[in-house]
Amino acid sequence: MFNIESLGIPKVKSPLQLSTVRGDNIFNYVKEDNKLVYDLSLEHYNQCLDKSEEPLCLEKAGPRQHIYFQPDKVTAAIVTCGGLCPGINNVIRGVVMALHYFYGVKRILGIPYGYEGLNPEKGHGFIELTPDGVKDINQFGGTILGSSRGAQEVSIMVDTLVDNQIDLLFAIGGDGTLKGVNDIGEEIRKRGLDIAVIGIPKTIDNDIDIIDKSFGFETSFDIASPILKDAHNEAKGAYNGISIVKLMGRDSGFIAASATLAMPVVNFVLVPEQRFELYGEKGFLAVLRKRLEAKHHAVIVVAEGAGQHLFKKDDVRTDASGNVQHDDIGLFLKDEISTYFKDIFPVTIKYIDPSYIVRSAAANSTDSVFCSGLAYQAVHGAMAGKTKFVVGRVNNKFVYLPISAVTKKRKKIDLESEFWFAVLQSTGQPFLM
Repeated sequence: MFNIESLGIPKVKSPLQLSTVRGDNIFNYVKEDNKLVYDLSLEHYNQCLDKSEEPLCLEKAGPRQHIYFQPDKVTAAIVTCGGLCPGINNVIRGVVMALHYFYGVKRILGIPYGYEGLNPEKGHGFIELTPDGVKDINQFGGTILGSSRGAQEVSIMVDTLVDNQIDLLFAIGGDGTLKGVNDIGEEIRKRGLDIAVIGIPKTIDNDIDIIDKSFGFETSFDIASPILKDAHNEAKGAYNGISIVKLMGRDSGFIAASATLAMPVVNFVLVPEQRFELYGEKGFLAVLRKRLEAKHHAVIVVAEGAGQHLFKKDDVRTDASGNVQHDDIGLFLKDEISTYFKDIFPVTIKYIDPSYIVRSAAANSTDSVFCSGLAYQAVHGAMAGKTKFVVGRVNNKFVYLPISAVTKKRKKIDLESEFWFAVLQSTGQPFLM
């Protein structure tokens, strides 16, 4: 399940001056048999003992003693796709620095505007990436390479890699981007080419399966937290004041839930994972009324993908990446709440949507450290000839995972988890059904 494909046997001695023994106070090369157990529970351990089976293991990330590519002959390329997210520039910087200073790779190309940049008909060209050119980009949000959504013809993209003698392709993006680079890797395999493709998971929603978290996620709810505090001030500033804050989260409500825990002034959190109804004795509006009658203010945080079942839809719309385009639940709630209370008692509603401010911010310190680690580990795996893999942290350890393993489904909040229970304890909201 977690086996990583390789282009061949690594025979080139690594330029890194590391160790192969313990006790010399020098970091050791990672051996291929250095595996990490995936499921750490005692229950799984006992099951393996009972069945005399080896537990499911992950490949440990890190530098190998022998690599596949000759560094002075390597051309690497970096592409960023999909929506913006804090930390993209940090990852670009980390990849460039690791390739140049760790391995001596001199030719590194930036591919502008996502996969469009691998289609010559778009006319974007390439950008030469150097340490001097990227040394300060971590201070800024967005991506210096630009981005786009949507796929390009796989055969054309592979032709572009071949025509430009690109040996390594680092794709920074979410679910659609990772599926795209995996398809590129499949075409490369069919042609028998020596080109490695590497995914670095980027999604502000933290919805990539298996891995602990994706970069930019912590920054997102870090930035959202003071916005919730201000929303609380707005709500308390009026008798029966209501603040509605819509945060990003198309299919998963991790940002909304985590921001709520970080700034515990929120009274209701609505996420895509939990279905709720507006009307009826146990409906959301009745619960909101009880809150206002008791406290005379309320703060509501809603993820963008929550409550989509409340809309009457004739067809399903998707964006260029194939993601379902949701109706605006924030504005819908504002209108429904206003209508509901019209004949009950006056309310003052403030609606706040900081989504694009959050996603375009620069990474905070925690994410900056994480981004550098992802970049370095991705480079180590790439130089060793591994391909069609993503780098991520699982059980707080950096590992390599097949792209196909993390793109089978989206990670969602487990409504029976300690995490969601903590959110409910923080808000005091009932179990909305």
